[in-house]
Amino acid sequence: MTWIPLMISIGAVFGALSRYYVTLFWIAQRGQRFPYGTLFVNLTGSLLIGFLSIVATKITLAIAMQKLILVGFLGSYTTFSSYTLDAANLFRSRQILPGLFYWLGSPILGLVCVELGIWIAQNLG
Repeated sequence: MTWIPLMISIGAVFGALSRYYVTLFWIAQRGQRFPYGTLFVNLTGSLLIGFLSIVATKITLAIAMQKLILVGFLGSYTTFSSYTLDAANLFRSRQILPGLFYWLGSPILGLVCVELGIWIAQNLG
């Protein structure tokens, strides 16, 4: 159990750097008028976390390695992938109302919170 935070940290470093370089690549290819890099990262991260969450259990990958990949790398690569996996797990476990609240509430309330944070920062002192 003591290795898990270290494994998550290692995965997070590589996930964050991957997100950064993928975004730079898309900016170089398509410019900054639309966040293609973020969209690409969110979609590929979601695909990978869905795929690897199942494969990791089928091949009985060690818990520390699962945490490195799923929590560390993919969680840092894109938190969107963690969000979509959590929503999918709620729906798959037939928790429809909590799933809908989480799935719709996260982006809507997240946007409200971002705007609130901006408003607070702009109106300080």
